[in-house]
Amino acid sequence: MNLSARFVDAVRTAVYRIGASFFCCAAMVSAHGQNPPNIVLIVAEDLSPRVGAFGDTLAKTPNIDALADDGVRFTQVFSASGVCAPNRSALITGVYPQSLGTQHMRTTNRDYEAVPPAVVKAFPELLRRAGYATANTAKTDYQFGEPFTIWDVNEGNFVLPPDLAVWRKLPAGKPFFAMINLMSTHESRLATLETEGQGTFGSVIKALALVREATVSEVTDPADVSVPDYYPDTPQVRESIAQHYDNIHYMDEQVGEIVANLQADGLLNSTVVIWTTDHGDGLPRAKRAVYDTGLHVPLVLRWPDKTGAGQLDTRLVSVVDLAPSILQLAGIEVPAFVQGQAMLNTVVTRDYVFAGRDRMDAILDHVRAARDQRYKYIRNYQADLSYFRPLAFRDMFPVMQAIWQAKAAGTLTEQQGFYFTAPRPLEELYDTAIDPQELVNLASEPEHAQSLQRLRGAMDNWIRRVGDKGVIDESLMIEAMWPGGQQPSTQAPTIETRDQQLILTSATPGASIAYRLEAAGFGAELFGNREAWQLYTQPLDLQALSGATLVAKAVRYGYAESAESSASY
Repeated sequence: MNLSARFVDAVRTAVYRIGASFFCCAAMVSAHGQNPPNIVLIVAEDLSPRVGAFGDTLAKTPNIDALADDGVRFTQVFSASGVCAPNRSALITGVYPQSLGTQHMRTTNRDYEAVPPAVVKAFPELLRRAGYATANTAKTDYQFGEPFTIWDVNEGNFVLPPDLAVWRKLPAGKPFFAMINLMSTHESRLATLETEGQGTFGSVIKALALVREATVSEVTDPADVSVPDYYPDTPQVRESIAQHYDNIHYMDEQVGEIVANLQADGLLNSTVVIWTTDHGDGLPRAKRAVYDTGLHVPLVLRWPDKTGAGQLDTRLVSVVDLAPSILQLAGIEVPAFVQGQAMLNTVVTRDYVFAGRDRMDAILDHVRAARDQRYKYIRNYQADLSYFRPLAFRDMFPVMQAIWQAKAAGTLTEQQGFYFTAPRPLEELYDTAIDPQELVNLASEPEHAQSLQRLRGAMDNWIRRVGDKGVIDESLMIEAMWPGGQQPSTQAPTIETRDQQLILTSATPGASIAYRLEAAGFGAELFGNREAWQLYTQPLDLQALSGATLVAKAVRYGYAESAESSASY
């Protein structure tokens, strides 16, 4: 029984036990000078470099290690936020969330979708424009809605197992890009059968714990884990960290199945495979934080011909560099709106990476971070507030519960109690080479004044350059995007004929347009699924539409979809 079958069987068992509430080509040239490759991007959730190939001797990750043996390991990759939704907006667009207005976690908690500038497009949509077929599994979470023009196939959800060969559902005859999101290491998978889910999370958390018990093997001894100094060293903490490693082992099996499916389909030698994670560990003081525990991620890139097999790339890389790098892989010009840089150009280097922390669910904050190869600089704009404050989702899980219990008992060390302290330092500076846990704040040390000033200046320049919206009150930002609290709507496409060509336009600046064809004699339901929508990129041959009805629809990111327009020929 393969992994997906094991997962589905476990889901059925869990559902039975807790009830139904559980479910309430254009000619292109690649970066290697060949025809455009297929590209598979595998994104695991909530995971720092706890991988054997990245030096973690406890991790049991033979499949990722084998992928790294055949590929290049990027060892200095950092997210733009320590939490998923803001960072996924950066990944999919190549633009910092602080610039897009997608920096708060989540926009939907305040009942809005962010509205990026009209020119901004998700890179898979740009791939579609250039002739690629695109597929996504399990998660979108972009903070500006789910524009139907991005993917040919977009399926799955947070709970069910992803299709580990989703490219098989794409139309033949095109190169493909498939993004496979692996939820198996997500923070929620740190639930145990004893975890009490809060509110609407209750039934889902219980179900996930049941499914995990049925699918994930215990391969990690809690006695062997390393407990960082900012956690109390208790059996509860050790068991949760060991559970995280067991989840990693299961996720590694999923990676192995993806690679095996590519091999079975005869595609491995024509496909670039990238494996990475969306941000750091799903543990307290990691997820939602701008310390390296929340930002530092592993990345492996395997070329079809195994170029650079086994090599390390130690350049600084930001998540915003992924979009332009994938466009570069496909031989597509990188648009001017992209703030990242293509990391596959070995000449290009970064001096700094940048990140931020803003509202987390109901908890307000405003933090910015800058890092070079050695030093981390953090600026706390709301230093009057402590870092740890009650946060419903995070507080369900064992490590944070152990921290709260130790605080109540008065047994936290000075280092552990720091995160409950208010006011916080206005500035923090860490030497990550000798202090990888970022525990010793050097901001007030005279011998580090030059590094402090340099990183402070780099951050100020970045804030100006990207137009950081963190200084804007979120309510004012929402009003600017959704006047009167109402989501703007995309204007329906206009259908025109000119010189035997059919031309589609929308009066909404930045709108993307798609269409589908309904053949004579067939109902719209036959063509009404999302996979049938074709991205409009150029005028259509009117003669080729004879006997068909064309249906068109448009969307600008963050806007409501337009009404449909149609015409028969």
